[in-house]
Amino acid sequence: MSAEKLSIREKVGFSLGDAAANFVFQAMMMYQMNFYTEAFGLTAGVAGILFLVGRLYGAVADPIMGGIADRTNTRWGKFRPWILWTALPFGIIGFLSFTTPDFSLTGKIIYAYATYILLMTVYSMNNVPYSALSGVITGDQKQRSSLFSFRFIFVVLATLAIQGFVLPMVSHFGPTDKAHGWQVTMGIFSALAVLFFVCTFSWTKERIKPNPEQKQSLKQDIQDLLGNRPWVIMFGVFVLMFIFLGIRNSVLIYYFQNYLNPDSMKSFMDSMNNGVGGVLTSVFSSDTSKVADSLYSVSNILGQLASILGIIVSSFIAVKYGKRNVFVFGLILALFSAASFIFITPDAIMMVFVLQILY
Repeated sequence: MSAEKLSIREKVGFSLGDAAANFVFQAMMMYQMNFYTEAFGLTAGVAGILFLVGRLYGAVADPIMGGIADRTNTRWGKFRPWILWTALPFGIIGFLSFTTPDFSLTGKIIYAYATYILLMTVYSMNNVPYSALSGVITGDQKQRSSLFSFRFIFVVLATLAIQGFVLPMVSHFGPTDKAHGWQVTMGIFSALAVLFFVCTFSWTKERIKPNPEQKQSLKQDIQDLLGNRPWVIMFGVFVLMFIFLGIRNSVLIYYFQNYLNPDSMKSFMDSMNNGVGGVLTSVFSSDTSKVADSLYSVSNILGQLASILGIIVSSFIAVKYGKRNVFVFGLILALFSAASFIFITPDAIMMVFVLQILY
């Protein structure tokens, strides 16, 4: 193991890779359903089937890509080359996935399937090797902890950018044409993703080398995982968690747009603008036609800031009660907070924010 101290530049470079991936991943999780139904022209049913097919494909592609990356050997290492090789395709396909072509409905469905499957493919080719990169950058636990601290900061910043500012950007670039607004907005974030991935490749170094005599087949890797009961349990938990996240994140924007009362949202937004000295007004519009998107964006920002506090607090609580117990309690609290949305009346905007922050 190498105890070499990592430079700030390398920590930032590594972290930029996760920020870049989150530009597209967060957009997929939060907005792609809305994009398909409100700008692209698909029905919710067609988009839902597309997501099911794409995610099932991703569930197969990820472990296969893990096996391929683990067996890659170049002068740049095992995992860094994949980040470089996929950088430009990632950006291009991310851009195309939020572009609306002038096709017939059938043509659009074919285009949506092609771009979504390609996006899932390039995401696996990029993110699976990236996830393994930290294990070969350093073997020192303190350095690795510092690396993850930097990574967390950049992920939060990327998440805040997507969840908080994408809809205002779409409105700005496409005031009368949402499809154009989505294309320009995601074009900007996709270009940034390419740049960040190149920085990740250029500014990091793989130091931990595997034992050349260690040979194991992909079949044996899979058998070892399936025989690991704790891994199987956590795999099942996270599959269910991501199903839940995918559903909730996709439908929450419709909750704001189609369920909550526009006049109540406008009144709440005006009171927020007055309360913070009009800071929100410069970014988030309180116009009746845009207030749902504005409040949705603000709730995402506050929810993300609350999650930072939650992570800080949970680290202290876990010392006393254990990570597993805190994790289980957190899931129960999140479930309660999410389920409580069903009892909210259309004009109870404050309660929406309270539950969003608690969640």
